[in-house]
Amino acid sequence: MGFLTELLQTIGDRSRSLIYRPPSRPDGRAIRPDISQADLETLCELLISVRGEASGVALAQHIVSRWEALSSDERRIFLRTLAERFGADQSRLDAAIAAYQAERTPASILDLHIAAEPRRQELIRRLNLAPKGIATLVQMREELLAFQRDDPGLRVVDADFQHLFGSWFNRGFLVLKRIDWSTPANILEKIIRYEAVHEITSWAELRRRLEPADRRCFAFFHPQLIDEPLIFVEVALATAIPSRIDAVLSVDRKPIAAEEASTAAFYSISNCQEGLRGISFGNFLIKQVVEDLKRELPRLDTFVTLSPVPGLARWLKAEMAEERSSALGEEDKAILKLLDEPGWHLDAEKTATVEKALMSAAAWYLLNAKNAAERPIDPVSRFHLGNGARLEQINFCGDTGPNGRRQSHGIMVNYLYKLDDIEQNHEAFVSKGEVAASAAVTKLLRPDTAPAVQKSGRSAGAAPQKPRMEKTGASA
Repeated sequence: MGFLTELLQTIGDRSRSLIYRPPSRPDGRAIRPDISQADLETLCELLISVRGEASGVALAQHIVSRWEALSSDERRIFLRTLAERFGADQSRLDAAIAAYQAERTPASILDLHIAAEPRRQELIRRLNLAPKGIATLVQMREELLAFQRDDPGLRVVDADFQHLFGSWFNRGFLVLKRIDWSTPANILEKIIRYEAVHEITSWAELRRRLEPADRRCFAFFHPQLIDEPLIFVEVALATAIPSRIDAVLSVDRKPIAAEEASTAAFYSISNCQEGLRGISFGNFLIKQVVEDLKRELPRLDTFVTLSPVPGLARWLKAEMAEERSSALGEEDKAILKLLDEPGWHLDAEKTATVEKALMSAAAWYLLNAKNAAERPIDPVSRFHLGNGARLEQINFCGDTGPNGRRQSHGIMVNYLYKLDDIEQNHEAFVSKGEVAASAAVTKLLRPDTAPAVQKSGRSAGAAPQKPRMEKTGASA
């Protein structure tokens, strides 16, 4: 890969001076602009029109270099130009529509499909020819996502990036690598930087997560981003399902031999590239890691997560403010006010008082609270349930650190990946919105809580689907 990158770099450097000396007509007038003077829009038009691969590499490299030198405002203007001036060729599209309406044949459908493609898609493809093309395009989309918050017109550009990235970052192109203490330091430094669930505060802490025999870390890489992890997962090997993150990350814990483990717990999954937001890697990552661990350690029979519940506290605050809540009774509301008191989790009497009401509310949130698309409000829940996992266990005071208390009042969740049930759970979730849950979770619901209703512009979901309960197997 390094040799190929250097080769492409050399082609670009040498061909720039040879290929883009503006050729002339017999009367001496230049046919092409001097790329050193042309603006980016002109260069992009030229890139779309060139036919030679070497010349395309050189021009793509030049455009990438020019992009990197732009200020933030200039980059926003460039992306706006892509939205406004690099859409479909309107005259060609009109002709294709007319031809299709006149004769609806496979050929006319193909012509219509080709004509409807925005020209910026071909531009993005050709920018990918540059040696640093894919890295630059990922960074370009990161800025695009930030800009489009205030400029919805840029969403058409983002749709093209997502379409192309969905192919370029297909699972078939990704490489799964184990990250351990012998991994190059530049990659380990990125693991520290990108950790998004449980902060790594030092190299010593990173070593505790990677070096012991009962710890694993795996990451997906792309062949053109060899030193940039796309997503990684941290795994704790254990003899039982963990319920508290402190037990997993404790400095004083006693490691076990990998061969003794019966359970693999995925306790942190971090996406590394903001520019690849919305491109699905996690489902492939978990399934691949499960397969690899099963081959390495045949005694493993339980694969679970120890997951945060990032939306619970925000949702609970809104329910507490409702005059009539579907999820909370008046007695629950009175009890749950204790959560506003600093240090409640350190007081044994308060935790005992809060536990039942908070666990019941958490179960209602995870089983019934839905967004406008009739999917769970909680993003972590949507991810794992969509991957075919089962909501296995809700853990009181699972994460009593500052972030855990802020996001979920300390609640953590185990999602079970039971290999025989993954496809069935996935299909039921996607087609019917069913949440696969263990009997232990559904029993936490209070029998008198009412069906969910629409509330003040936010959807708590229609009458909730009855959770699909499954018998708990070896993981119970």
